[in-house]
Amino acid sequence: MASRSLSRLAFAATGVLLTTLLGGTASAQPADTPVFWRVPATAAQAQALTAAGFDVEEGDAGTVNVVGGQAVAAKLRALGFRPSYFDTVYKELPAETNRLAADTFYGGYRTVTAHENHLAAVASAHPDLATKYTIGQSWKKTKGQGGHDIQAICLTKKQAGDCTLSTTSAKPKFFLMAQIHARELSTGELAWRWIDYLADGYATDATAKSILDTTEVWVVPIANPDGVDIVASGGNSPKLQRKNADNSRGSCTGTNIGVDLNRNSTFKWGGDSNSPCAETYQGVSAGSEPEVQALEKLARAIFPDQRGTGNNDPAPSTAKGTMITLHSYGNDIIIPWGFTQATSPNDAQYRRLGAKYAASNGYLVGTNEETVGYDTSGTTDDFTYGELGVASVTFEVGGSSGTCGGFLPRYTCVDSTFWPKNKGALVTAAKAAAAPYQQ
Repeated sequence: MASRSLSRLAFAATGVLLTTLLGGTASAQPADTPVFWRVPATAAQAQALTAAGFDVEEGDAGTVNVVGGQAVAAKLRALGFRPSYFDTVYKELPAETNRLAADTFYGGYRTVTAHENHLAAVASAHPDLATKYTIGQSWKKTKGQGGHDIQAICLTKKQAGDCTLSTTSAKPKFFLMAQIHARELSTGELAWRWIDYLADGYATDATAKSILDTTEVWVVPIANPDGVDIVASGGNSPKLQRKNADNSRGSCTGTNIGVDLNRNSTFKWGGDSNSPCAETYQGVSAGSEPEVQALEKLARAIFPDQRGTGNNDPAPSTAKGTMITLHSYGNDIIIPWGFTQATSPNDAQYRRLGAKYAASNGYLVGTNEETVGYDTSGTTDDFTYGELGVASVTFEVGGSSGTCGGFLPRYTCVDSTFWPKNKGALVTAAKAAAAPYQQ
């Protein structure tokens, strides 16, 4: 966390410029530049702000962070809240930014095209280890408006029957997905590094070899490609698109369009926003979005159904499979359930498994109530656990403030902080896939 003294910085009296300390240098930003506002609020107030269309994110105990410029702060004050400046959204870029490779933006983050080319290159370079799949299409592509295929890669030392769309294949499976919320930039980069660690490291790294000799590792590095296109279109000022590009409901503009794909899954859908312009808009119906349909189809194709239908039916101790969905920010490992404050029937096993993950990254292990402080319905990890019994968690990568904080951390933070912290946790998840509830 950055120094609390940052929260005492204020907007200039003119209401035009915000002076912030970034890497020891002062910079001025227009008044409409989004920042993080720290807002004292109860959980109920946070839910009400979300329902009212504010971009509400995790804060400390008794507070939330709200994203926006001075106009957003004024609206909060009009409702009786007391916002104070907390941190920047956009981080200072390195001097060499303009000399970056093609298909990168904002200091080095990769575009969707770069990720697509990467998967193709890995599959071509390692035919004995990698199989690339197209699992569906983005909303724009289904409408003939450009868009992308949703792509996945399976990594294992291939034997007969490996990396096929089968629930009965011999090896246990670890499923990693990233960037379902498009603006959460570090998550796709972590998926990229995980793929390279396994594929390039198989010949020289004993751990990578052990994982691929025994386990299928499935990765969807960009779950929301249309959204990532929107983010990347902002270049060195990435657009804060969270949702997909579905603009078929409401009169939303800018980054308010779309459906929150992490509120649209078919398991326990329906507890989030019905307002099309809200950041947590859940869509018109469960599983209405093609990206969610693709992800759920893949999960059902590779994992057997290992859990009963009741909320209190535990996955058996013999259940196989692990799943991590990467988000930012918060330095949290969030365990089920999301849709209710009740703990899951595998709560004790989840906390043991989460502690093993946390041994590498140091993140806080807990339910939504214990971490982000709000309920979430229709999420991907509730689906893979609730429907299939897969040991599924959310990682919230990175802190809430500072150079490596927020949705748009400086690109160098991926290699300096996020990958070193999370590499071991991903290794643990892969190794646990054979018996996650027996850890």
